[in-house]
Amino acid sequence: MTVLTPVARPAQLSQQVVRALEGSIRTGELRPGQRLPTEKQLGGRFAVSRAVVREAIARLKSDGYVETRQGAGAFVAARPGLRSFKLVAEEPLAHGDLRHIQELRAAVEGAGAELAARRRTGADLAAIRLELETMAEAIRLGTDASDADGRFHSRIARATHNPYLFRFVDFLDNQFSETRRPGWDPARHRAGKPRAAQREHEVLFAAIAAGNPRAARAAAVNHLMNSMVRMGWTERLARRPPRPRRHPG
Repeated sequence: MTVLTPVARPAQLSQQVVRALEGSIRTGELRPGQRLPTEKQLGGRFAVSRAVVREAIARLKSDGYVETRQGAGAFVAARPGLRSFKLVAEEPLAHGDLRHIQELRAAVEGAGAELAARRRTGADLAAIRLELETMAEAIRLGTDASDADGRFHSRIARATHNPYLFRFVDFLDNQFSETRRPGWDPARHRAGKPRAAQREHEVLFAAIAAGNPRAARAAAVNHLMNSMVRMGWTERLARRPPRPRRHPG
């Protein structure tokens, strides 16, 4: 079967235009309220077709960087980029980007683990334990449990009983779930990396089950930061979290 590569080209070009215009807006070269050059002018500047420019403008509009006025053209929004939050890239993320995203996850999921330790129910613990056991079986068999890994973190987020927090955790997981899959490949199984991650999962679960918010937060942050080391995104290991102790009340 012939692969029709030209289909992907306009999207790639439009993303280049988006990045360039977004950069001009961020640096102040294009100021809030300022009218963007015409499609023809932008096409000439970037050596692309007007269709590519239109696609780029549409994307900038959906991301809150520009607004269009009928018959007047496109203008830089009053508060550029503050109407949406975007993590998805059109091309593979660099290790630096992945580190930053993992740090964001650590901040959010650390707070989530703390809340989960305060608010979890028996049903929450049973759901989290089920994913923990699924991963344990995959480690025994040397198989892929990346989906159970994602559900483990999602179940903890749901145990906060904060719908906004678990929706954001699920959003992050949906956007970057593929970055978890290599952590369960045969080579990493042989190196014992899933087993190391599982020990951290067990510490995290124990802290939540014990109702220890401080230990739960520390365990979540430790696990996510150490996962960066296992994936080769950074070289520094997180500090060992404190042992979970039952929180009074």
